[in-house]
Amino acid sequence: MKKYFAKAFLCLCAVGTSAMAFAQEAEQVAVEGGFHQALKTKFIEGGADFMSLVAIPLIFGLAFCLERIIYLNLAETNPATLLKGIEEALDRGDVEGAKAIARDTRGPIASIAYQGLMRIDQGIDVVDKSIVSYGGVQGGLLEKNLSWIALFIAMAPSLGFLGTVVGMVMAFDKIEQVGDISPTVVAGGMKVALITTIGGLIVALILQVFYNYLLSKVETILNQMEDASITLLDIIIKYSVKFKK
Repeated sequence: MKKYFAKAFLCLCAVGTSAMAFAQEAEQVAVEGGFHQALKTKFIEGGADFMSLVAIPLIFGLAFCLERIIYLNLAETNPATLLKGIEEALDRGDVEGAKAIARDTRGPIASIAYQGLMRIDQGIDVVDKSIVSYGGVQGGLLEKNLSWIALFIAMAPSLGFLGTVVGMVMAFDKIEQVGDISPTVVAGGMKVALITTIGGLIVALILQVFYNYLLSKVETILNQMEDASITLLDIIIKYSVKFKK
């Protein structure tokens, strides 16, 4: 028992030694060849197999983030301008003109307004149900692929920790082969372990920033949709009362 405890203690010492060596070497390489060169060097030292596995969540995660950013930016519109145009058209009794305004405007708010105007002659209850139902559909489209980004955020540190475990196994294998437990013997395995862990955590942090940004965009658009839906219902009620008279 004491023997294994001593081995574990020395391995922890090796981890600390390797961490300091890693930081010093990274600083030296960065000074000599720039940050890009230091990044390439550490990627190679971390092992192509495991560092490639860590890079996969970054690549796919950024691809999904880019797709969501483009989609959400296109989904944004000026609801005040849209609803003003619809209200003016309905005040003139031009229902088809109001539908055309909603149809020719991009974004989920315009799509919801169009679905409501399509059923304007069926009563306010039908319009209300249509807006609520289609609002749920549009909300689902806004949140599409966010679960994949969350998956890649969780995967990146896990793959980094997998590299850590493999690095520890490599270190113990080397101890067994050499028959020596000095820090210099296990430094190589510890280095792989540290680099893969750092890589996984960096990837997760990068994707987390994009994920939170996307969540804030989705929340903003959903709030606009709810507010615009209430205003649209008020406009349709006003139109119905006006033309019943």
